[in-house]
Amino acid sequence: MTLADLDRGKRAIVLGYSDVVEPSTARRLFDLGLAPGVEVTMIRRAPLGDPVIFGVGDYEIALRGVQARCITAKPAD
Repeated sequence: MTLADLDRGKRAIVLGYSDVVEPSTARRLFDLGLAPGVEVTMIRRAPLGDPVIFGVGDYEIALRGVQARCITAKPAD
């Protein structure tokens, strides 16, 4: 699954990034805290569905759907 598959309030553990992610983008996601092993919670979607707000640690981060689909994860529940 990817972060884009999460429903509101659901949690997931980041596994890594898909093979199509540019190294610079992967590094940026890592720097934002979306590193393998981190738990992420889907908080809410924007009114038109994009971007999506995720809780990472004690802060929130907004990702476009295309970015969220590049982050592989497994359910935390």
